[in-house]
Amino acid sequence: MGTIDWVILSGTLLFIVVYGVWKTRGSKDVDDYVRGGSQSKWWTIGLSVMATQASAITFLSTPGQAFHDGMGFVQFYFGLPLAMIIICLVFVPIYHKLKVYTAYEFLEKRFDVKTRSLAAILFLIQRGLAAGITIFAPSIILSAVLGWDLRTLNIIIGTLVIIYTVSGGTKAVSVTQKQQMFIIITGMFMAFFFILGYLPNDIGLGKALKIAGASDKLNILDFSFNTKSRYTFWSGITGGLFLALAYFGTDQSQVQRYLSGKSVRESQLGLVFNGIFKIPMQFFILLVGVMVFVFYQYNPSPLNFNPAATKGVLNSEYADDYKVLQQRQVELESEKVIAQNKFAIALDLKEYTTIEAAKAQMIGINKKDSTNRVAAKALIKLADDSIETNDKDYVFIHFILNNLPTGLIGLLLAVILSAAMSSTASELNALGTITALDLYKRGKTSKNLSDKHYVMVSKGFTLMWGIIAIIIACIAHLFDNLIQLVNIIGSIFYGNVLGIFLLAFFFKYVKGNAVFIAAILTQVLVCITYYNLIHIYPAGQEKLGYLWLNFIGAALVIIFALVFEAFDRLLKNPPIQP
Repeated sequence: MGTIDWVILSGTLLFIVVYGVWKTRGSKDVDDYVRGGSQSKWWTIGLSVMATQASAITFLSTPGQAFHDGMGFVQFYFGLPLAMIIICLVFVPIYHKLKVYTAYEFLEKRFDVKTRSLAAILFLIQRGLAAGITIFAPSIILSAVLGWDLRTLNIIIGTLVIIYTVSGGTKAVSVTQKQQMFIIITGMFMAFFFILGYLPNDIGLGKALKIAGASDKLNILDFSFNTKSRYTFWSGITGGLFLALAYFGTDQSQVQRYLSGKSVRESQLGLVFNGIFKIPMQFFILLVGVMVFVFYQYNPSPLNFNPAATKGVLNSEYADDYKVLQQRQVELESEKVIAQNKFAIALDLKEYTTIEAAKAQMIGINKKDSTNRVAAKALIKLADDSIETNDKDYVFIHFILNNLPTGLIGLLLAVILSAAMSSTASELNALGTITALDLYKRGKTSKNLSDKHYVMVSKGFTLMWGIIAIIIACIAHLFDNLIQLVNIIGSIFYGNVLGIFLLAFFFKYVKGNAVFIAAILTQVLVCITYYNLIHIYPAGQEKLGYLWLNFIGAALVIIFALVFEAFDRLLKNPPIQP
């Protein structure tokens, strides 16, 4: 990194913090701090909702996901537009009508305090973990690639977020996320066009896509009913729908974004904006990863993109074996270029048999490349079992640091850290609000205090959760692909919480006791199910994709609650004996 990169990176991050503090200095009351005074316009809500979901993990992991596995991950988001419609029609009007500060406040009005508290605690567990991961994700990758100290990075990112989030609350989160989304979108578009510019002169976007398609990187839709597959059309439209409903409808980090809306219509338009543009945005980020794959068909790439993995194996007794694989990789790189050129010429000739022959040669070489990389991972694992061999999260950052010009490197690093800050800010804002209003305020000694007191308490809890998130980030360990880890954590808890809300909306006769018992039982069963999946089957080979946990959790809590309510009514009103 050059001086210009450092200036752009540090200047961007400092601007976001200073702007957030200055723009939102001083909160008059709880409404101003928690809901931003309910003055947000639809475009602010839409961008804030997108920025909350689009963490650094999105911009680090998603391109690497596409590089290795293609565009199929986009199916994860297929249920989102339908979820936005349901939330706009059902959730938003009720939240605004009741003038709630949190989603779980509605549960007390509908059921009782203990159900509200249970849902709030489930949120705090999963979102508290996720907040640590959104800090940890960019930190561990940047520390491995740039040699920066991991804990120092965790503390810097967490501290920057804490400063403006504690200071300005929801309004600070919303106004900074607009700037962050502009930086993110600008940086990703620039990266995309630079990748295209680095390809050979005769390889335009059309040919690049055909090269990617020949290697099965553009297989977007999978209509199979294979529950083992993590991403299919059906898992996206069902499990993805339930995850989106739970996340956008019941997760306070998102609910708080549109509770700040000036009206029901502004909130609904903001969510519709997200529903329309979220899939294209994810599609584009995946496409960037596919273009990185095409780029490395013409340019050398490391055998493993994680530099710590390479360093570890080269300093072990398996170094000579690894060097043999590296030499084989160099030979395959030369064969790749020849195969790509043959395929490009065949496309120009438009002869079917020639195209298919060139395509077959290209596929064969890429299979050898994959086999070589698998062998490298096996050696790395033998050298040091603690080193993460899955290098999906390192692909895009490796491309950025080794191929982009000075200045753009700083901008792309600012994109990654801005995304981490935007998501973490929303999470800390929500965690502080839930702890203050759903738990602390419900205590007997904390009722009927002044608005100023609750603002200070909310700030205190936000600071507390910021410190907890930093601690979690400092003790976390990289697990598979980071974007999947966040979604797995969400899937374990979201289905249950969503089921509670669906019971509240659509099953008016079900009471709090039945829901409370059903929710506890469901959470235990979902945790046991996932625990068995990961301990019986290797990662990626589970008999049930984690997205289905959202559907299972929602279905179980509804079924159990209906059964318990029916049983309770039967006990209270036994049938009259003839």
